[in-house]
Amino acid sequence: MNTAPLKTIIPPALRRGDAVALIAPSGPLNANISIGIQWLRDAGLRVVCATDIKRRDNYLAGVDSRRLQELHDCFSDSNIKAVIAVRGGFGSARLLPFIDFKLLEKNPKILLGFSDLTALLNAVTFRTGLITWHGPMLSTIIRDGRATLNNCLTALSPCRPSPLKVRRLEIIRPGQAAGRLMGGNLTTLVHLLATPYEPDWQQTILFIEDINEPVYRVDRLLTHLQQAGRLEQAAGVIVGDFLNSDLRTLADIELIWQRVLELTKEEVPVWANFPVSHGADNVMLPIGASVLMDSNAGVLRFQEDCLI
Repeated sequence: MNTAPLKTIIPPALRRGDAVALIAPSGPLNANISIGIQWLRDAGLRVVCATDIKRRDNYLAGVDSRRLQELHDCFSDSNIKAVIAVRGGFGSARLLPFIDFKLLEKNPKILLGFSDLTALLNAVTFRTGLITWHGPMLSTIIRDGRATLNNCLTALSPCRPSPLKVRRLEIIRPGQAAGRLMGGNLTTLVHLLATPYEPDWQQTILFIEDINEPVYRVDRLLTHLQQAGRLEQAAGVIVGDFLNSDLRTLADIELIWQRVLELTKEEVPVWANFPVSHGADNVMLPIGASVLMDSNAGVLRFQEDCLI
């Protein structure tokens, strides 16, 4: 795996009047997004959306070549300033061998999503140096309301992100750690191991979340990361939510926290209850950005601009 450091590429911030493109790089759209499009327009943005955005090919939002073309077209269009996924599901990893990463590198812009988009976001950042954004997609914005959209737009505005202090943060191993943000959906991250699109884990601040995975499966995924030598490379670990009907008690969640402690070095700070998830609590996080875990203040500090 190539671990040569890349120069960080900071995309332009989103400004009123800019065009945003909606893409479906993974699963088929299963909801009406017209209200979300209207909300974006109400915020002063122009919306570009393929006429066949609701296309379907079994469990995918169209054949691979169509989804790839949509991604490339968005990055080729200089008028588009942000590319937002409409939903996750499965399928973005299928595109990775065919992505023109040079095209994305030469045309930096905001790329936003989470869940299955974890593969695309981390691969793009690792292969190009472009900061990508882990955060709500259009379908979850519609589900969670206008306040979620406003939070997203604030994060994507032309200013350095404010230090992030969250209400219910659990500092389960204190300490200070600096590094570049990397992470997202745990299952998807594990599936990148030993591929040409696996990110560089060295000196990262790793954040993880998942959904519909019982404790023993989360344990299996974490154990795999540790035995593959990846967890030991992280400077800090941030544990988000693991939403699942089987995780009914705090004791169930704490089993995950305890396993992270067991698998990481004693000097590695570990935070839990961080608002990154498949639920309404899903803060915007810039993958590839330099950050500091300040356990004394319970604050995640951004060490550089994430947008220009």
